[in-house]
Amino acid sequence: MIENLETLIALSKAGTMMEASTALRISQSAVSKRIAALERYYDRDLIERHGRRVVLTHHGTRLVERVTPLLSELRSVFLEDNALRKGKIILGVSEAILASWGSTLFSKVRDCMPGVEFEFHAQRSPVVLDRLRSGEYMVGICTGSPDADTDLVSEVIRQEPMVIIPSGLKPLKYRSGDSLDVMTIESRSGAWGSIEENMQQLNLHRSTSLESFFAVAQMALSDFGHGLVPTGVAKTLGIPEKKMIRLSSEKLSRPVRFVARKSMFAQPLVRTFYKEVSALTAAIKE
Repeated sequence: MIENLETLIALSKAGTMMEASTALRISQSAVSKRIAALERYYDRDLIERHGRRVVLTHHGTRLVERVTPLLSELRSVFLEDNALRKGKIILGVSEAILASWGSTLFSKVRDCMPGVEFEFHAQRSPVVLDRLRSGEYMVGICTGSPDADTDLVSEVIRQEPMVIIPSGLKPLKYRSGDSLDVMTIESRSGAWGSIEENMQQLNLHRSTSLESFFAVAQMALSDFGHGLVPTGVAKTLGIPEKKMIRLSSEKLSRPVRFVARKSMFAQPLVRTFYKEVSALTAAIKE
């Protein structure tokens, strides 16, 4: 029954059978069978089909609203009773962080906590937050404003400077305040809301948005336009220091934060992990 309810919740978020099956890593026919089983059990239509899109009926919506917090608590209890008891931390990390400086950071954390097992999941920041709330992850390392998620403990552990990668790495005469069109991350990302206002103050205008900072950087290298990315992304791609335009002095940066449910953050193992991560990120050279 629980997996059927989880499928209905996933479908309510995804909007299509295909996207729900991808998120759950099962076939579309399995999604359909689970929903059908729920409808038989409750003797109610829970979904309506509109072409490929699927929307919840009134009964489906009420069911999702009632069972979502219950399933989140069940997952949270499972994590606390099993993962913590075994000395295991399950964390979701922003893809751009894990693919750049994050992997080195976590290697150092592992050396400081040799008896702890780590399970990593690379996701976009909004997905990390969703899965923290649902009880699937214990801890999140992601980007975005810490004030946006009042239901979670959110501590900024780093302000990562943003840099401009000149189109094709060609010489670019740029001074602070000059009007400049740049490619950067799209609006649904965690980072966008935290850099948009400062971009406007610096007279930087988003001309193109992409779903990945690494994609932005690669497009800039291929001469599709100037790219605005975190410094860690530029360094990971081996872009020479003298070729990138630093903006740290203008205070254009993206906040990196440590996020957890309040009950999870209170656990001694998670608090120790937080202290190690905070200390090591503070030592990162910009």
